[in-house]
Amino acid sequence: MERPKHYTELQVQTVCMVVVTAFAIGMGLYLLRPVLVPFMLAVFLAFMLSPILDLQMRYLRIPRYLALFITVVVAVAVLSVVTGITVSSITRLTNDSDRFQAEIETRLRDAVDRLPLESLGVQNKEEIDPMSFFPENLIQWILSRLTAVLTTLASQGILVLLFVIFLLLGRRAEPPSAESVGPEIERSVKRYLITKVVVSAVTGSLVFFTLNLLGIPYAIAFGALAFMLNFIPSVGSIIATLLPVPVLLLTPDISMVTFALAIVIPGVIQFSIGNLIEPKLMGDSLDLHPVVILLALIFWGMIWGPIGMLLAAPLTAITKIVLSKIDLTQPLADALGGRVGGLLEFR
Repeated sequence: MERPKHYTELQVQTVCMVVVTAFAIGMGLYLLRPVLVPFMLAVFLAFMLSPILDLQMRYLRIPRYLALFITVVVAVAVLSVVTGITVSSITRLTNDSDRFQAEIETRLRDAVDRLPLESLGVQNKEEIDPMSFFPENLIQWILSRLTAVLTTLASQGILVLLFVIFLLLGRRAEPPSAESVGPEIERSVKRYLITKVVVSAVTGSLVFFTLNLLGIPYAIAFGALAFMLNFIPSVGSIIATLLPVPVLLLTPDISMVTFALAIVIPGVIQFSIGNLIEPKLMGDSLDLHPVVILLALIFWGMIWGPIGMLLAAPLTAITKIVLSKIDLTQPLADALGGRVGGLLEFR
């Protein structure tokens, strides 16, 4: 049966309003990023620290303000140690990035010279530039972006710390109502963050011990990078696995077996933990389709840069939970979880 004309026009108007609203929200998030980025970092950090605060108050009977002071001091100390190790490791790699890039270019040109390209009709091998297939200064760009993230986090540390203190002080002692969205968001994000930190720490430690046993230089740097990049879903583990390749190519007396093991073993570690262990630990804490996570990485990366990529998964999970509590947007929430049947039937 043909739908009334006014019904079709109403659908078009609704779609246009959704597009305009989404664009306005995106512009608002982009323009307000100097405030929203540290605030969201503080929110997620407060989610992670709240169990420690509750443990001291509930079981150790420590007064609220003293427990908050102890929690903040411990958090600052741990973050300072982790950040210090990571920054020093990345700085060492960045200082040698030009040497790595030059060595890779030399090795690739030697490989091109040895190929029988004459049989393919190539007369002048010097016209072939193997580095044209790779982005210029790729290694230095990756490391510089990671350094920029850590620098931004450090520069905004005071503001984030103030937000965390006030967020923890403002937590209500009485349990919220079962119908409110807040408890579900807090449980989901808290479970994701705590699991992600533990899994990332185990991943980085295993990568470090593996490369250290194989005698690979900068093993602690690659372990720290594996810890950091593991917070970026899907893409981060691939980058962390391939980062040691320039150092392996530059190391003079490395055997092919060691070269292969230095790539394969960390890759197996990343794949096993990321695809087998981590989903079992997280369960349905996020319930997001992999394609949705990839699109979220692109979207939040465009708006908030590398920090947006770190926060993409939990931010999208929060959006999904809020959408699921509204009858009109329930099909959209199901679509974010990979269940598009309701969206296709949406009227």
